[in-house]
Amino acid sequence: MKNHSVTPHLLKRHSGFEDLEIYSILSSEDELEQSPDFFYGSMADGAGLLRNDDGTFTLINNIEAHYSVARITLDETFKPVKGEIILNAEATASTAQCSGTLITPEEHGFGPLYLSGGEWGGSARYVYATDPFRDASEAGTARTLTAMGQWTVENAVPLNKNAFPEKTVVLIGDDSHGDAGGQLVMYVSETVGDLDNGKLYGLKVGDGTVVDNDLVAEGAGEFDVTFIELEEKTYDALNAEAMDKKVMAFNRVEDIDYRRGSAEANREIYFTATGRSQYNDTRTKYGRIYKLVLDANDPLKGKLSVVLNGDDLEGKAKRLHSPDNILATSNFLYIQEDPNGYDDTAEKSHDAYLYQYNLNTGILKVVLESDHRGSTALDNGYASASDRWGKWELTGMIDVSDELGMEGTFILIQQAHSWYDESFKNPTGHGSAMEGSIMTVVKGLER
Repeated sequence: MKNHSVTPHLLKRHSGFEDLEIYSILSSEDELEQSPDFFYGSMADGAGLLRNDDGTFTLINNIEAHYSVARITLDETFKPVKGEIILNAEATASTAQCSGTLITPEEHGFGPLYLSGGEWGGSARYVYATDPFRDASEAGTARTLTAMGQWTVENAVPLNKNAFPEKTVVLIGDDSHGDAGGQLVMYVSETVGDLDNGKLYGLKVGDGTVVDNDLVAEGAGEFDVTFIELEEKTYDALNAEAMDKKVMAFNRVEDIDYRRGSAEANREIYFTATGRSQYNDTRTKYGRIYKLVLDANDPLKGKLSVVLNGDDLEGKAKRLHSPDNILATSNFLYIQEDPNGYDDTAEKSHDAYLYQYNLNTGILKVVLESDHRGSTALDNGYASASDRWGKWELTGMIDVSDELGMEGTFILIQQAHSWYDESFKNPTGHGSAMEGSIMTVVKGLER
């Protein structure tokens, strides 16, 4: 592995992780030899990687602020050589594609297929399903999974094929914060690979009177949960139905992942609520990480608890500020921050962190920090010394150890929210974002 981008990585290692290898693979200022007109656009986000039979690689990557999904081909050395848009802004009605999940036969029992979440911008806020090998000429046509409903979709995550054999179970994160809050939603089909004919459910805690802040009350522990069927499919109607049926209102459900390993582990779900500076009488401000254990015999039942609470200013997660994306391995969670800008305690006055949370011991560590206000970034014009704490975002982390044959190897993306250039605008004219993106490989993390 080596650097392939003209842009340096802008990440700072924290104590205990000094030996991590970090490589800069692709940025918005790189030109790819087989597609000189393609560039890595604004706010690259969710991703999935496939190893091809010829030893090359295919990366599917959301370009959030271009409202699109890209396919990037990398050669045997992991050098990006070609980029194409396979789902464009016309197909998504200028709806941002945020986090994503790559479905594969090995992991899920069907696929390959790439799911992306339509979150903001346009009105087509659905889960999108895209063939990773479709011809780029088809980019203007979208497949939306209407059976999963309209939400402010951050991500849609199918569970491992062993979690509930003979079923398809997909968890959906609703990145909303209004009166209905953000929901944790479940889609269930009795047929493997069926994404169109199943039923939709929302998470209800206890009798429905429990609120988010009750989950962190002293001695709270675990709560019984059920998923209640939702019959509506459109945005406003679903929000109204969710409130009527007392579905739990979180402050912006962001990413979701399940623990790797056994079938039992695959039913152990982790998700984030990134928080918001409103509705704090009942919901988190700074963000929380939740654990949901689903019943082995019925995915509609489970136990819910909070494992990390950013609102506890004396607790081990006192530095946690707007957790966004999350990655679960067999033994760890890797939590990426997108700080919302209210760094009103000393512990939260930092740039975006990547955390490692040990699922076996409960130990929380800071691995990396965005270093866009360091000398390398400032001297080369990538950022400004006046940037607020947390201006840049860490996102899109995926485990690529198996695909690359390199233990402990991950892709991690920086959304460079103050690296501006007119050339970074969407060439189709959709949207006005002109921020850079940087994709890195981090090697040497435990799984």
